[in-house]
Amino acid sequence: MKKWLLAAGLGLAMVTSAQAADKIAIVNMNSLFQQVAQTTGVSKTLENEFKGRASELQSQENDLQGKMQRLQRDGSTMKASDRSKLEKDVMSQRQAFSQKAQAFEQDRARRSNEERGKLVNRIQSAVKKVAADEGIDLVVDANTVAYNSSDVKDITADVLKQVK
Repeated sequence: MKKWLLAAGLGLAMVTSAQAADKIAIVNMNSLFQQVAQTTGVSKTLENEFKGRASELQSQENDLQGKMQRLQRDGSTMKASDRSKLEKDVMSQRQAFSQKAQAFEQDRARRSNEERGKLVNRIQSAVKKVAADEGIDLVVDANTVAYNSSDVKDITADVLKQVK
């Protein structure tokens, strides 16, 4: 009986809190993130930042593939000492390439996350400003809402203007 009363009390509290939020709006965060990322050129910036390392890795990979093909093609006809030397060279170069590639991917992922965080902060600040300016009590991501009536205002366009 106590559990039932507790559940009823919680339900009543939830209804009361939902009624307290008089003005509710939705915002499409995915759309905002994509549009802001495109307009600010974040992907181009990151691409330019890592272009040199990417081309270096590509040339190192091409060199390594050439040596591996040479070893496969000519390995049976090479002197044992030359073949052994080439095998050791390929193994050390493969290991060095693997380490550089892993470090490159980690650095690129870290920078991408940093830039993504900056964009999210800008968008969140803009959402707060638009909500405050329009007297909105609650803003919900449109992608997490199962249903909304036509009465609920979509502030995505206003937020996009604020971010730009």
